[in-house]
This record gives sequence, C-alpha cells and structure tokens, in this order.
Amino acid sequence: MLNIAIRAARSAGDLILRSSDNIGQLNIDQKGKNDYASEVDRAAEREIINIIRTAYPDHAILAEESGLHQGNDFVWVIDPLDGTTNFLHGFPQYAVSIALKYRGRLEVAVIYDPLRDELFTAKRGGGAMLNSRRLRVTNQTSMKGALIGTGFPFKTDLHLDAYIGMFKAITTEAAGIRRAGAAALDLAYVAAGRLDGFWEIGVMEWDMAAGILLIKEAGGVVTDFSFNDNYLTSGNVIAGSPKMHQMMYQLIEPHVTDNLK
Repeated sequence: MLNIAIRAARSAGDLILRSSDNIGQLNIDQKGKNDYASEVDRAAEREIINIIRTAYPDHAILAEESGLHQGNDFVWVIDPLDGTTNFLHGFPQYAVSIALKYRGRLEVAVIYDPLRDELFTAKRGGGAMLNSRRLRVTNQTSMKGALIGTGFPFKTDLHLDAYIGMFKAITTEAAGIRRAGAAALDLAYVAAGRLDGFWEIGVMEWDMAAGILLIKEAGGVVTDFSFNDNYLTSGNVIAGSPKMHQMMYQLIEPHVTDNLK
C-alpha cells in the first residue's frame, strides 16, 4: 500500500511540474474565500484516484476536490496539490499529500515535494523517512532558539483574535515563525527536524493526515487544542517533539476559546 501511495504521489507530482510552466493558461475556480482550485488540482487528483482504484477497487477515498468515494474500511485521504495558491503564484512551496486510514487509524503516509524531489514516507510502526534517510523530530528543549511553523486562518475571520493571541505568545518566546502556505510540508518539516513545532487553526483532514503520521513515526507528539487526539475532526493542531509540544501547548492554551475546544 505504501508503494502504491508513492507511485500515485510521484505521478501526480510529475503532472504538477509539467503544468508549472503554463500557470497563466490554467482554468481556476474559487471554491470559497481565499480558497482556489485549478484544473491541475483536479487532474492530479484523478491521476491519484486512478492508480489507487486500479490497485484497490474496494477502498474508500476522501479527496479534496471530489469528496468521499464510498468503499470498505480502508480510506485513502488525498490532497492532490497542497499549496494551490503558492502554485498559482509560482511560489515554490507545494506538495502532494496521501494518507491511508484503516478503521480510523492512520497506517500509511506520503508527502511528495516535486520541485525538490523530496519524498516523505511513513507507515505505522515502521518509522518515517525522507528519501532514504530516517527522520527524527528536533531535540530542541527551549522555545529560545526554536523555529515554529504556522498557518493563518485565512478562510474566515472567526478565530482571528484567538490566533493573534497565540501568535503573539509564541513569537515573543521563539527565534522565529514561518508561514509558508502548505500545511502538509510544514508537518513534514517538523518530522524532519527543519521546524521545531507547528500549530494551526482549521486545517482540513486531507492537508494534515499524512503529516501527522510522519511526525508520530519520527518521535513527535500531535494533539488538538484540548490536548486530545481529535485534530482530524476539529482541524486544530499542535505538533512537535514531546518537549516542544508541551511548551507550545502552554503558550497556546490561554488563548483557546470555547469554540476551538
């Protein structure tokens, strides 16, 4: 199953790269406020689904552009192009994200950055890898000197005040905060030790499912804002090494409103 996910991610990545030279000619739809999809998103998703369906015709699929395809207890969770806005602007930070759940438990994860040819993979109990190198989360033990990733709540202003409070609390303690615009890669970078931690409000399941398994298999901790594991449902996530996660949670928790719990 991991090999199928890798094949699908690489095939979609090749399609995305071939399209990157013709961005100006693409058809683009606005799905909602600051939420866009291009014909490349849809073509990459069709490519992924075709490869998965050929290998596992009875599996269910949850895909960003086409929604839920019914099936058995296996569910493939797909974001064919995480960072569409980056892609459409030629900003080089986007990826393909594929995860597999079995009866609700994450089993397989692949995040592929076609621009850098970086393939992040994980399977439950088998560790996390970047190409052929095993991954471990950072051993940073202090917020001083830490580099933290985040994502702005750009689709709605509903939680903006809470987010600004969290942002202020962390930015005054950490060495720096990065908002690169592709949550899947942000989470992969936590697993790889490139970021010490990450938090965001309102992440979609297909944006974070693969990254969450990567972090866990790299020795990290992932929770929602209530210190529970309902992040795939709530969309609210804090991730990092055990020590970094604890420090981030202590800074974020005072700013968590009732509707974020």
